[in-house]
Amino acid sequence: MAEALCSGSVASPCGEVGVAFAAGRVRGAAAAAALAESVPIGGYSSKSTFPSGRVALTERKARPLPRNLEAAHGQMNLTIGKAMRWWEKCLQPNMREIESAQDLADSLLNAGDKLVVVDFFSPGCGGCRALHPKIAQLAEKNPEVLFLQVNYEKHKSMCYSLHVHVLPFFRFYRGAQGRVSSFSCTNATIKKFKDALAKHGPDRCGLGPAKGLEESELMALAANRDLNFTYTPNQDLVPIADALLKEAAAPGGPWLPLPATATQLFIQGS
Repeated sequence: MAEALCSGSVASPCGEVGVAFAAGRVRGAAAAAALAESVPIGGYSSKSTFPSGRVALTERKARPLPRNLEAAHGQMNLTIGKAMRWWEKCLQPNMREIESAQDLADSLLNAGDKLVVVDFFSPGCGGCRALHPKIAQLAEKNPEVLFLQVNYEKHKSMCYSLHVHVLPFFRFYRGAQGRVSSFSCTNATIKKFKDALAKHGPDRCGLGPAKGLEESELMALAANRDLNFTYTPNQDLVPIADALLKEAAAPGGPWLPLPATATQLFIQGS
């Protein structure tokens, strides 16, 4: 048996194991070489026949962004919502801002017998800002009252003509009576505003067309060159002397002699 093993005529199990082991080493080397080609190095991919081959480095392509993140150069638009200014908050349907002197005069004349509150304010006035939420609450509780806001900074020249120099400031107008109240009010003296609202706010029968601004205020606005406002005095106003002379000539006269100092005006026929 030993001779056969020495001469090689008998197959040895050890020899078969050795051959299989050698073949395994060859297959392992081939697998290692294939693995080396696909192993990434840093930001690059490598191709290698390690240990004796060369290493070739190629730059890896960046992964494309999702479509919802793509933006064309120079076409990115940022939309920033406009912050609401404090005097625009809590507005009620019966509150609005005046645009001009003509708008103020027309709004008062078209209000009929409705009570109109004119609120003079300034964006930089701390007292106006603190009082605004309470005015809005009162407007909500009194929907029959019209609240008009006048921005002092936008209509400074008009406010000068109306003799408004203290803020916050309010004027109340009611039908044929015209201006019925005028005062300055702060958050601490809100009772003054509530009292005026309770006094002039209740419904009542109208006694004539709305008077609106006083004639002296209308003439001051018309004389202001900064304003686009025109006013024509009432042509029905005649000197009292002429009116009394006409009445004296009517049946039922004569009248007593008219004093020379009678120069006042009144509405003809009243």
